[in-house]
Amino acid sequence: MLRSTLGRILARIAVAGALFAAGAVQAASCPVHYLDGRAPEIRNQKLAAATRELCYGVFGVVHSGVTRTPLWSAEHVRADNLKRAQGLDRDDKFHAEQRLPRGQRAELSDYARSGFDRGHLAPNANMPDRRTQRESFSLANMVPQDRDHNRHIWAPIEGAVRTMARKEGELYVITGPAFLGSSLKKVGNVIVPSHMYKVVYSPRQKLAAAWFTENRAGAPINVVPVAELERIVGIELLPSLSTREKERMLRLPKIKQRKNRS
Repeated sequence: MLRSTLGRILARIAVAGALFAAGAVQAASCPVHYLDGRAPEIRNQKLAAATRELCYGVFGVVHSGVTRTPLWSAEHVRADNLKRAQGLDRDDKFHAEQRLPRGQRAELSDYARSGFDRGHLAPNANMPDRRTQRESFSLANMVPQDRDHNRHIWAPIEGAVRTMARKEGELYVITGPAFLGSSLKKVGNVIVPSHMYKVVYSPRQKLAAAWFTENRAGAPINVVPVAELERIVGIELLPSLSTREKERMLRLPKIKQRKNRS
């Protein structure tokens, strides 16, 4: 286990400040993926270093050159796209993101024999065609994820979002990692998130809520108001909504968890 806070990691690479500033996110260049065209806004300035926005066909990410992971992915999940996605078999072509500087991106070698899954933020099963499916396998859309968490906590959450989207017609979804606490791990050069979250906004109901869970096997799944999650992670995730709107709760499906085997 690497005993280091995100702040200490940032301090070590402060010499690259000019490069970080050049890569900082100023505004969303792929607004179609965001509610009201507005990207999340970083409030914790430690997270703002070396950030770059990457736009893909049906999702966008903001990537951190410090953690070498996305800080979030954004999707406008539509029922028609999910219908098209159902006919595609999975084609696992994980790859490094060539649009990112080599010193700020994850490589396949970082995950090799790490014991962690390459966990999608924008799920492959949401992708409506081969091009967007390939895009979803960019490591810029991945975080190191506990294997049991990925398969038995996160996969059911992703499935619940798809079920909701088919009923609602459309949802706006923000998915991201959180790097909390004073004891963070690394795999290769990539920082392992302590927690993960998924924000869901329903345009039909005009309500939002979020799942928030530790990145470990058997972690409890918490459903929290978006306003509370924003305070925890230091990012304003739905900036077009008022604090009062973000305190109101969308009813999210209850996730059935498989009991851990000892």
